Amino acid sequence: MFALAMLPVRGGLAQAAVDVSVSVPPPDLPVYDQPPLPGDGYLWTPGYWAWNPDNQDYYWVPGTWVMAPEADYLWTPGYWAVSGALFLWQPGYWGPRVGFYGGVDYGYGYGGHGYQGGYWQGGHVFYNRSVNNLANARVTNVYNKAVTDNVTVGRVSYNGGDGIQAQPNSEERAAGHDRHIGASPAQQQQTVQARNDPAQHFNRNQGKPPVAATPRPGFRAGTSPNGVPAPTTQRPPLSSPSARPPSHPVEPPHPPARPAEPPRSP
Repeated sequence: MFALAMLPVRGGLAQAAVDVSVSVPPPDLPVYDQPPLPGDGYLWTPGYWAWNPDNQDYYWVPGTWVMAPEADYLWTPGYWAVSGALFLWQPGYWGPRVGFYGGVDYGYGYGGHGYQGGYWQGGHVFYNRSVNNLANARVTNVYNKAVTDNVTVGRVSYNGGDGIQAQPNSEERAAGHDRHIGASPAQQQQTVQARNDPAQHFNRNQGKPPVAATPRPGFRAGTSPNGVPAPTTQRPPLSSPSARPPSHPVEPPHPPARPAEPPRSP
């Protein structure tokens, strides 16, 4: 049922090494709510089904907000792709452009091609409030652009075979040759915690994981053992090596309100 593979990726797939191959299809994507943006500089990384060879079962890695490893870098989600009788996992990566992720509709800006949830400009992330949960977030670099999902096959989580029929476009192919950075330590920690939680496994939750998304990576249900919000050691990028002009109209950011001056002593 399971085979570990380190294979070159075919031209129609993402430009990354194949990490795992399995003979059973991944489950449908669960429906879940995106937690609020925790702060300026975070980017959304959608949840996905990973494979645990120890118990021969899929487990759900929660979606989460993550700091990019570098300014101007965006996340390309991983995805499952059919090759013959096998389902091959194509790992996600950080890069200056969003590459091909199988046409999978992960939601919240990842509608199958590209990312409509935000973009970098001048060392800051500008957030599309039509697809992001910006409740209580202290950010002024926002815009509003309606998004129409490119995928109409329900919650299918893999490309090829009986799944999603999508091929990379020219921009996605070019993005596959950019400089890439793998999953951050915080993302890797989130994966390990999900794998070690029996409730996250499909044979236990039947496609409805109890923790589908977390406010920050690597913390179960977003809290530390004492019940307070878990800290993060990541910091937002301080500068941008290149400030690209926006690819679509945006609302100009509003300057923060000036704090009130303290009352003077009589």
